[in-house]
Amino acid sequence: MGLAWQQGPLAHGAIGRFLTPAPLPERLLFAERLRRRMRVRFGGEWIADSEDVVLLHEPDRYPVAYFPLRDVKPGALEPSVPVTRHRDLGDTSWYTARQGEQQRNRAAWQHIDLPDHAAELEGRVAFAWRAMDGFYEEDQRILGHAADAYHRIDIRPTSRELEVRAGDRVVARSSHPTVLYESGFAPRWYVPRDDVDRSALTPVETRTFCPYKGLASYYDIGDAAKAAWSYPDAYPEVAAVSGMVSFEPYMVAVLLDGKRLDMEPGQGVVSHGIDRGLEADEPHHRDTA
Repeated sequence: MGLAWQQGPLAHGAIGRFLTPAPLPERLLFAERLRRRMRVRFGGEWIADSEDVVLLHEPDRYPVAYFPLRDVKPGALEPSVPVTRHRDLGDTSWYTARQGEQQRNRAAWQHIDLPDHAAELEGRVAFAWRAMDGFYEEDQRILGHAADAYHRIDIRPTSRELEVRAGDRVVARSSHPTVLYESGFAPRWYVPRDDVDRSALTPVETRTFCPYKGLASYYDIGDAAKAAWSYPDAYPEVAAVSGMVSFEPYMVAVLLDGKRLDMEPGQGVVSHGIDRGLEADEPHHRDTA
């Protein structure tokens, strides 16, 4: 999502291209000041607090926040082994986090052999997201990964006709669906629940978390596993789709004004690494400090 993830301009699956006479390098990393105060909590204490965070956008990864070592609590991090090597940024040393009785190995890292062109990361350390108790911008907890300033969601109501079919069965039909445009994804069409044949939806236990929308529930439609989903309690920022249902166009037939939607680039969601895996109830608790 955003600048370097999914189909953003720095991702390997980018749908656009840079209009340059010569090909760009296969991998482009982008670093910039976050311009927000960011804090890290571990063992019940603040172990990092900075207004000088640099955000690194690396192809096909969520953005990572790098804190100046001077803004990390003394004694909170202890060097550990081994040293690893980043394909673009050189040797990387790792740290164990300690605070009171709490300890986490490989909880933070620092690039110690940076090339000259990556000087913005000199003397900075990044924290493993799931190793920490929480990350905050000011007093608001940020879930999932560091917020990507280039990620955007726009939601638009429409009077277009949308129909969903599973074989000969009409699963949904609406003359007032809603379309959600999200950075790095093809448009997603949401249908009011009253316009859905609920008997066609079989709830499943699977749930996933989106840092921008909240916790998603899934439904099977006949033999099509997880062919539909909904955000029953979407975040206030995207409340317009809360409780509505969206459908995978490669699993069931989704027709917009009579034309079947094809599987578009960016239509599939790709899970990524350790930033997933929150406890199921955690997205409901975007607590404040």
